[in-house]
Amino acid sequence: MSCAAVLVAFGFSPSGVIFVGLAAGEAASGGSSETDVAQTFDGEASEAAARYAQAVFDLAKQAKALDAVEQDFAKFDQAWKASADLREAARSPLIDPQEKAKALTAVAAKLGVSELGRKLIGVVAQNRRAAELPSIASAYRALVQRDRGARQAEIVSARPLAPAEQTAIVEALGKQLGAKVEAETSVDASLIGGFVVRVGSRQFDASIKAKLDALRLQLKSA
Repeated sequence: MSCAAVLVAFGFSPSGVIFVGLAAGEAASGGSSETDVAQTFDGEASEAAARYAQAVFDLAKQAKALDAVEQDFAKFDQAWKASADLREAARSPLIDPQEKAKALTAVAAKLGVSELGRKLIGVVAQNRRAAELPSIASAYRALVQRDRGARQAEIVSARPLAPAEQTAIVEALGKQLGAKVEAETSVDASLIGGFVVRVGSRQFDASIKAKLDALRLQLKSA
């Protein structure tokens, strides 16, 4: 999938992109991560992703735009999850970085991402780190939540949670951790029922799938 095809899918043609000097040293070194992370980009944030997240956090805080940039990442994350073409183009090491930066920045503009958010996405793509945008977004959210005195949690459920259910889980987590909790939710039908909660490296699995897997192990050892 070419970047041009991604642009067409989002309803417009390539446009210009503005770059900032974020991570300029990495760009000058010619380092590339796309080949390495093209297949395994959704894990924990890499050192490079953490650096980008810290840089944009510092810029956003100085500009009093922490919430705005967090919303930018949320908008781009929704498009990322919805569009396989977008993911494929961002991950591909075969697409020229300039072309990729223009395409991704144009997509961000179409999504209503702020100027600061667009600049970040552009320079990340220019520096061959576009495949790590989800990790950068995750690391940025963690920094924002830490700044707010909150802990970041991920709740994955077999079906969309009702507001009351999500509130109950978040409140229970807050009591357990002794801190305010801000949670992101997603749906994974393979869980069959229940939910999984992840906070950093800790995980609480209350899914039916986990219970069935445990039962299978018990039956095998019986």
